[in-house]
Amino acid sequence: MKAREVTNQTVNLRFLPSVDEVLRSQTAQIILPEAGLKYLSVLTRQAIEQLRTEMRENSSQAVAPLFSRGDLLEESEKRLIECWGKARDARLRKVINATGVVIHTNLGRAPLADAARKAIFEEASGYCALEYDLETGKRGQRGAYAEKLLAELTGAESALIVNNCAAATILVLSALAKGGEAIISRGEMVEIGGDFRIPEVLEQSGAILKEVGATNRTKISDYEKAISENTRIILKVHPSNYRIIGFTQTPDLQELAELAHRNNILLFEDAGSGAMFDLSKYDLEDEPVISQSISKGADVVTFSGDKLLGGVQSGLIVGRREVIEKLRKHPLYRALRVDKMIYAALEATLEIYRRETVLEEIPVWRMLSMTEAEIKERIEKFARKLHRKRGENNYFNVAVIEGNSVVGGGSAPMIELKTTLLALKHEKISAAILEKELRLSKPAVIARIVDEQVLIDLRTVSELEEVELLEVLEKI
Repeated sequence: MKAREVTNQTVNLRFLPSVDEVLRSQTAQIILPEAGLKYLSVLTRQAIEQLRTEMRENSSQAVAPLFSRGDLLEESEKRLIECWGKARDARLRKVINATGVVIHTNLGRAPLADAARKAIFEEASGYCALEYDLETGKRGQRGAYAEKLLAELTGAESALIVNNCAAATILVLSALAKGGEAIISRGEMVEIGGDFRIPEVLEQSGAILKEVGATNRTKISDYEKAISENTRIILKVHPSNYRIIGFTQTPDLQELAELAHRNNILLFEDAGSGAMFDLSKYDLEDEPVISQSISKGADVVTFSGDKLLGGVQSGLIVGRREVIEKLRKHPLYRALRVDKMIYAALEATLEIYRRETVLEEIPVWRMLSMTEAEIKERIEKFARKLHRKRGENNYFNVAVIEGNSVVGGGSAPMIELKTTLLALKHEKISAAILEKELRLSKPAVIARIVDEQVLIDLRTVSELEEVELLEVLEKI
């Protein structure tokens, strides 16, 4: 028996196909146009090596099975398909966000408005007038139109756009406070996300940190006492996904502006998510409205383009013209500026704000403004469709339950939006396995698990995506 095992194992290894044999196969020829010969060769070697390793690991069997050359070539082709599938799945893929987290950082934050997508593909994907004035035939200013729209919508004198809000903060502090003191409340020394800590940003910018007040209470007098001849800026940071509740106090932005200007220093507000209008109607009154920050006297305000604004990832800076021009001339700006795709998407998004059709056109605001009754009607209709699709499959249990959606993206952490959910259970597989099957489906469906149920929230699923979601659920 032992001699036969060794013999079979040796023969099997000898019968493994060469890389060239697999590359000549029909399977490889189908993959070739998309993968390219060089990368296809790499994948083929991986496939053969996987098979070789597995055969060696299985050599402890009592009798190793004997395979033909054809068997091993066929198995190598199967492994090649698997390797190619994993390689393709590693790239960015569309997912259906059924979590109910509207601004989901891991899923790309805000989905773009149709107008923004169109602007990217139709206007900016080829040659475009990025830095070219069509009227004069001379070099133009990059991003001039988007900056003009930003200034108009916020009431600021001027605006500037960089690649994210962290970059905006570093640029402002580097250009305006390097070598000088930046005064900040101890309660605003926060970590916003991804290890982005305000004290470390201050350190990188070259500004000298000067903390004032207590964690929960900071008075205007605390700021006033801290001002010295080396003070360059007062920094007001919106705490994003962090809140202190209870016995708290913080000065109004207007008070800080009056204090700063009386002492010939600048007031900088890092406003975070970027609310462009009053959100109290949607129970989001804790988010700073950018135009109000400007009207209260902030010299410069930074905020995100891909959170409550509902656009692309970018750091938006608005404020006094002389301050913005100083930022524009700083060496860091060239390293942090955005490309034509971002400008195109931002222009289209900001035009939606200008024509006041935000709730109709921007997906984030369609989701956030959806009423409880609308959500309930959608989920009940969806549940009926799913029942009809699945027919008599009694292993799959579907229930309609009440629950909550969240804003996400570090915005409004205290707010939960009432919603109606689809609760899924399968009698033969666990909730974890069901969630994984949804996640690995095409398109991938991202859901959440609560109390051993997989929950589907249609707040974050577009009506067009409902059709795809139904097809995925039908096949499980």
